[in-house]
Amino acid sequence: MTGVTSTAPVEVHRAEHPDWLSNTYLLINRANTQGVLIDGNGVGAPLLDRIDALGVEIKAILLTHHHMDHVMIEDYLRFGAPVIAHPDTGPLAGIHVDRVLADGEVVDVAGLSIEALYTPGHAYDHISFLIEGAGVFTGDVLFKGTVGGTRAPGGTHLADLRASVDRLLALGPDTVIHPGHREPTTVAAELAENPFVLAWQPGVEPPLHEQVTVAGEPAELLLWGPDYDGTHKAWVRLADGVEHTVGGSRVVRQ
Repeated sequence: MTGVTSTAPVEVHRAEHPDWLSNTYLLINRANTQGVLIDGNGVGAPLLDRIDALGVEIKAILLTHHHMDHVMIEDYLRFGAPVIAHPDTGPLAGIHVDRVLADGEVVDVAGLSIEALYTPGHAYDHISFLIEGAGVFTGDVLFKGTVGGTRAPGGTHLADLRASVDRLLALGPDTVIHPGHREPTTVAAELAENPFVLAWQPGVEPPLHEQVTVAGEPAELLLWGPDYDGTHKAWVRLADGVEHTVGGSRVVRQ
């Protein structure tokens, strides 16, 4: 267990994978000791121990998107709870999904109001979950101090990612952001400090215009920022004019 956020009436537990740094979340409704799980990273033991110790009844398993480090839910299938995701997540991940959610659809699970927000960019099947009393679970779209990449499998393009980030940051300054990797943050903190968010404001010129290569392709580096794992994330413009966010390891600076 790497973190617990107690936000009455919902208790949020986070387990982080030691290598991938991806998160699995357990939300417990204190009013009825029912709960939901969000994503699966293969290190289920800490959350399973908490579930057993408190006698939590798991009512659903929510998935943000299909990438491997978020859909390792084998340890949780013992609960017999329905798996809920975007319509394309099951086929892309090769897993069974019991219920699919449309953008803006609200469901009541474990006594919790859960709204699905379609947030593509990092992956075209990406959903964020806005959960009353807990905050928003943003998967791999928005992290503390950085954003998701758009050239991962199933990624779309930067315009989608920027629109998704804007949508999340319109939720209100006190909204807690629970990302798919590493520590939580808030809307207010990301509006004030996230270098990508600041650089994407209307009328703001990108801080860099540096010629680089991205996975061997010529490109223009527009921003060199932090990534959630202590390395770098880059905003780049390829030779065809298409823009992306990519991991810094894929960028060769001259």
